[in-house]
This record gives sequence, structure tokens and C-alpha cells, in this order.
Amino acid sequence: MVLAVFVVRALSPAFVDEQLTDWQLPDRVQDTLTLAISVIIESVPFVFLGILLSAVVQVWLPHGVLARHLPRNPILRRASISLLGMFFPVCECGNVPLARGFMVGGFTVSESITFLLAAPILNPITIITTHQAFGWDGHILVARLLGGFLIANVVGWLFSKHPDPQSLLTTRFAAACAVGSTSGHGGAGHDHEHGRESRFSRTTEIFIRETSVIMPALFIGSAVAALTQVFVPRSVLLALGSNPVWSVLAMMALAFIVAVCSNVDAFFVLSFGSTFLPGGIVAFLVFGALIDVKMLALMRTTFTSRTLLHITVVVGLMSAALGLLVNYVA
Repeated sequence: MVLAVFVVRALSPAFVDEQLTDWQLPDRVQDTLTLAISVIIESVPFVFLGILLSAVVQVWLPHGVLARHLPRNPILRRASISLLGMFFPVCECGNVPLARGFMVGGFTVSESITFLLAAPILNPITIITTHQAFGWDGHILVARLLGGFLIANVVGWLFSKHPDPQSLLTTRFAAACAVGSTSGHGGAGHDHEHGRESRFSRTTEIFIRETSVIMPALFIGSAVAALTQVFVPRSVLLALGSNPVWSVLAMMALAFIVAVCSNVDAFFVLSFGSTFLPGGIVAFLVFGALIDVKMLALMRTTFTSRTLLHITVVVGLMSAALGLLVNYVA
């Protein structure tokens, strides 16, 4: 798909030179293609990194080794999982395959959700870029870190109370988890004993399988984000920037639409700093890192639509409350 788009863009000047200007794509179509490609190019390296780390977790680490070394107290355990992003600094796109690998490797569904929501914010790259963009101005950095940690743990706690956690997963991925849990015990020793295939071949197999699942979802999410940006006027959002309540809601809507990677979104939203109140900026940085159209498309490979709806509602309400609190304090 990406190759075809590049071919179309490369050939269009040639047609123009031959006076076939009627073939030229309309401006809105070109804008949509440009935005979709930019999102894909921005995301693909992190997606591949996340898939590679997922394969490493499933194949090269002994089964359940991370889970066994975490605190047994559920609250402390999820709090520790929230900080794993400091050691796996990929953006939210790459965290989806990584969370899938953690589940196959022994994490519960609620623990994986906690990691999935916390890691995009609580990782060194995001922290550094947010500080570079805003410093300590308006408590934006602190509010983003604390808000991301709190939301991830609250959502994880809520889903830990679910009576049937496997029902939160898609049928296909639940089956993959079942296979992984039975075949993964013993880690590297298991591979040595059975000798049917090397760990390298298993890593390659998992990488290819995860890529085939994740990449189509990334293309769909990027296309939706691009279409929404092109056809929804930003002037509607900008007109709401000075209102303490509407500025928060408008920036959350903008974050959901533009689907900017959490590692660089601070620089994107910096240009809105003079228009929107600090609470709106914080809501953008928190909600957009956890939930956007691209992220939902990726998460749909793992979780059911009902699960994603519940996650989106809780994250949305808590992000809005955080933004309103920051506006009140600031």
C-alpha cells in the first residue's frame, strides 16, 4: 500500500509535464495521502521495534520471568509495571505488540493494559521531549507524568476486577495466548529439549506473524486520522481554546484526530500553547498518548470493541478531569 502511494506521487509530476493535468489528484486527496504517509513513516520504526521486543520477550526470556520478579501485591505490581516503559522506550504504536508479548509471556490482561497505557508517557524519550518543549511551565510535564501513571493504574485496577479477563480479548489473540502459555514454559530450555526449531526461526516466525496483524491496523488507523484532519475544520477547535472547559474537550478531540506519536507530540502541541489554556495542553498530551484513532485500530488486534469502548470512556473522563484540575490550579 505504502509503495503504491509513493509510486502514484512519483509519477504524477511526469503526467503533469506531459500536459495531463486532468489526471492530477485533487488537493484534499493529496493532503490525505501526505498526512497518512507521514503518520505511517513516523510510526513504522517504533512498531517494528515493538514487534521485535515482543518476539524477544516470547522466545528469548524464560516464560514468566518478568512476572515472577514483580511484587506480589496487586497494587504494587501494577505500579511497577507502569514503569517498565522506562526500559522499553517505544511509542504507543510499538507498545501494542510488546503488550501482546507480555501477555503471552505471563502477564494478566489487566497488567498488560496497565503497561499499555502507562508506557507511552512514562518512558525517557517522552519525558525528555516534553521537558524540552515546555520545561516546568504551567506544571505541564508533572501533570502529564502523574496523570499517565494514575490513569493507567486506575484502568488496570478496574479491569483486574473483571470476572472473565479472557473475554476482554479477541478470540484469535486469546487462542494465541493459550498456545503461548503451553508451549513457552521453560523458555530457552524448552527449545533445546525439543530441538524442532531454533530460537532464531521462532523469533522470525513471531515477527512475521505480528507484522501481518499490526501493520494493516496501522494503515487503517493512519488513513482514518488523515481523512479526519483534512475534512474536519480546525477553526472549530481553535475557537474554543480560551474556555476552561471547552479548551480541554477540544484538545482531546484534536489529539484523537491527529494521532501524533507520544514521543514527539509535545512539539506538535507547543504551537497551540498561546491559544489554549494549560489544562487543554495537558489533556492533549495525556489523552492523545493513550487513545487516538490509530491506537484504537492497533488495540483492536488484541482487545474486543466492547473492551476498547470501556477503556476509552474511562481514560477520556479521567483525562478531562485532569485538564480541568490543571486549569483550575493554573
